[in-house]
This record gives sequence, C-alpha cells and structure tokens, in this order.
Amino acid sequence: MHFATSALAFVASAVAVKAATVTFWTLDDAQRTVHFTGNPGCAQIDPVTVNGEKNTTVEFPDRWVGNFYAVQDGQANTPGMLGEVNFSGWNGLTYFDVSAIVNPNDHDNVKQMWPKGSLNPMSGCDVFPCNNAYWLPDDVQTKTTNECDIITTLGSGSTGLSFAEQT
Repeated sequence: MHFATSALAFVASAVAVKAATVTFWTLDDAQRTVHFTGNPGCAQIDPVTVNGEKNTTVEFPDRWVGNFYAVQDGQANTPGMLGEVNFSGWNGLTYFDVSAIVNPNDHDNVKQMWPKGSLNPMSGCDVFPCNNAYWLPDDVQTKTTNECDIITTLGSGSTGLSFAEQT
C-alpha cells in the first residue's frame, strides 16, 4: 500500500509541474532568429525564427536559467538587448528582465517582457532608453512573478498596452 501511495504522489507532483514558456510577439515586419544561452547545467534550446505573422511560443525546461537575444535576418549573430529568465527560481518564482548590459544601443530586438496572465510587472522599454531595464551590473531591475508564462516583444512599434507604474 505504501508503494501505491508514493506512486500516486509522484504522478500528482508530475502533473502539477507546468511547462514554462516565453511567447515572442513581433511588433514590426522584420523576421528574426531568437538565440538562447542557458546557464551551465541548463538544457540547450535551439534557435527559433519569429516574425509578425503570428506569435511564437517556446517551451522551456523546468528550472531553466539563462537569456535570449534576437537577430534580424541579414544581420550578424551578435548579442544585443537580452531577455533574461529564471524559471522556478527561489521560492518557486519566475525572475525576468530586459538587460542592456551587452549592447544598450540595440533598440529594435528584445524590447519588453511581462507575465502573460497579469501583465504586471513589466520590464523593458516601449521607447529606449527608459528607467525600466537592467543597464548596469548593480541595477535593481529584475522582476518576479508567480506565473511561468512570459510575453516578450521584439522590434519597433508598440503593443498599445498600458502598464502600471513600475517601481
């Protein structure tokens, strides 16, 4: 009987784990390739091609930590503005931010990030520069959410969404 109870608990815990996702929403007509860099020990994620025809959702392994950047077709594969994520981090939270550390002049690729369900908090800028991105190594700009589905915008243009004042 003990084995059956343990097996049921294992199955229940497996069902409770929901895959983490990032949905890429392209705001212009450019086609881009999104490249992923996981921290040591994290699974490799293959690059994906995205464009303005439809949103593209990428599923991440549980506890994946790393970043991604976008490159427009015809451009050199050089990291620019980063989207950084830590799924199932401390206290089970998702940590995320838009980081300008690598290339603060990349204003046409990774732009904004927010939780899919609540739309709050938001990291990044509708128009760069702004005070809601990670600009310096000691910036306190990383956002957290209980959600595991994140929206990331790419490109020039605007979502038309209004976000609450960020703190």
